[in-house]
Amino acid sequence: MERYVLKTKSDGSEITVADVQNVLLGMLKDIDGICQRNNIPYFLNGGSALGAVRHKGFIPWDDDADIAMMREDYVRFIQVLKKELPEQYTFQCFDTDRRYNVLIPGMKIRKKGTYLKEVNTLLPNRCTDSDGLFVDVFVYDYCTQNKFIDLPFRLLNQILMPVLIGFDMLHINPVFLKRWFMSNAHLYGKLNKGSDYIGFDLTWTFKTPFHPFIFRKEDIYPVQYVDFEDTKLPIANHPHEYLCTAIAPSYNTLPPVEKRAPKHIVDIEL
Repeated sequence: MERYVLKTKSDGSEITVADVQNVLLGMLKDIDGICQRNNIPYFLNGGSALGAVRHKGFIPWDDDADIAMMREDYVRFIQVLKKELPEQYTFQCFDTDRRYNVLIPGMKIRKKGTYLKEVNTLLPNRCTDSDGLFVDVFVYDYCTQNKFIDLPFRLLNQILMPVLIGFDMLHINPVFLKRWFMSNAHLYGKLNKGSDYIGFDLTWTFKTPFHPFIFRKEDIYPVQYVDFEDTKLPIANHPHEYLCTAIAPSYNTLPPVEKRAPKHIVDIEL
C-alpha cells in the first residue's frame, strides 16, 4: 500500500495519512456512539462517503473526515455535545463562539493534544481553545428547486462571502454580518421546511449558486450503516444517487496516480 507522508520530523520519524486516519477513525466512532445514544441521524459526507462506498473505509490518500446532518438534528447535537462530548475533544461552531468563521462547515469537532495547520489560509481558525485535528460537521437543510425562490437567498450569501473574508483578513470580527449571513440561511430552510429536497445549508457558498448541491431527501434518509474500516458508519440511503451529485457520476473511477495525494494539511502533530 502506498505511504502518504505528511511530515518528517527532525528525528527522522514520519506522520503519514494512515496515522491521521487512525485518529480520525477513533473520533468517528466516538461521534457515532453519541449520535446513536441520542437518536441523532447523520451520515458520512463527500469524500468520506465516497471512501465508504469505493474503499469500505477512508480513501487511502484522504486526510480529513466529513459528516453531515439536518439542521433540526444539528441543533439537538449541539446541546448533546455540551453534556456528553468526551474530555479529549472540544467542538467549535458559531452557535457557541462568535469568533467562529461562518464560511467553513457548521462545526468542527477537534481532538485535544493534537495540532493541525490547514492548506486554506483564507479561512483560518479564530477559536483559540484548540487547533487540533478535526472532523467537519456539515449542516443540511430543506431546499427548493424553484429558482425564483432559491436564487435570491443564495446570491445574498454569495455576495456576503467575500466581505466576510475581507473582514477576517483584517482581523475584524463582523458579528452583525455573520448573524445576517446565518439568519438568511436559516430563513431559507424554514421557508422550505417539509420539501422533498435537501442540501447543504446556504452558509456553504463554495459552489456556484446556479448549480447547488440539492438531493432528494429519500436518497439520503433513512441512512444505512455500512462497513467502514473495522467498524460500520452511516451513509446515504441511496449512495449512488447521492454520490453522482456530491462527487460526480464517475465517482467509482480512481483518479490518475499523480492526483492521489493528501490536500488539506500543511503541518500536523499527533
